[in-house]
Amino acid sequence: MLSHRVTARSHGHEWPAYLQQRAAEAQDPLLRRFFAADWPAPDTPIGEAPLVALDLETTGLDVQRHAIVSIGLVPFSLKRIPLAKRRYWVVRPSGPLFEASIAYHHITHSEVAKAPDLEEILPELLEALAGRVVVVHFRHIERPFLFDAVKARLGAGIRFPMIDTMSLEARLYRLSLWSRLRRWMRRPPVSIRLGDSRRRYGLPDYQGHHAMVDALATAELFQAQVAKYYGPTLPVSALWT
Repeated sequence: MLSHRVTARSHGHEWPAYLQQRAAEAQDPLLRRFFAADWPAPDTPIGEAPLVALDLETTGLDVQRHAIVSIGLVPFSLKRIPLAKRRYWVVRPSGPLFEASIAYHHITHSEVAKAPDLEEILPELLEALAGRVVVVHFRHIERPFLFDAVKARLGAGIRFPMIDTMSLEARLYRLSLWSRLRRWMRRPPVSIRLGDSRRRYGLPDYQGHHAMVDALATAELFQAQVAKYYGPTLPVSALWT
């Protein structure tokens, strides 16, 4: 059996085989339906691919010690963002809330006390994600936290193609010749945080650290990135990871 943590690092044309294998191996019916969904082929033009922006707020940044506290989803395409289809959940974390995290995302003890466990919303969440290319800003939060949270409840984690808008900004502003010249001149690196990235495209400022708002902000940022640098005919496999 393949190691999910290793093989799920798949890029490009390896994703279909990985997803098919997970569908065949899955014991839980929720996971089986999720992995057996009609996922876009690697050569699908990004303008034709079904997309969904995802953002998680957590009690901290360490997946071993912290947990998901809210989830925001915004299905979209390059042409429109149907906000009526947005989804937002506050969930009860498996560990305690920390004062620093409350100050960060403003979700309080009383809110999580009456919130459902993630397991209760998993059918809706997995249905909303299945078959879509998920767009995030900094996949190193969404990917490991979602993997571990689902594994703790269903016995196996989930991984799937993601496009990381922060990674796309890093390609442009952290890995370019210009960015290397800035380092040589001892200038600070260009910020690739969500708000700073949006400003480069003339997008408005939003109040951050709310999963629903940040998911919307990420969707708009990706639309702007594709419009300026990539174009709608680029295969999704050129951008997903």
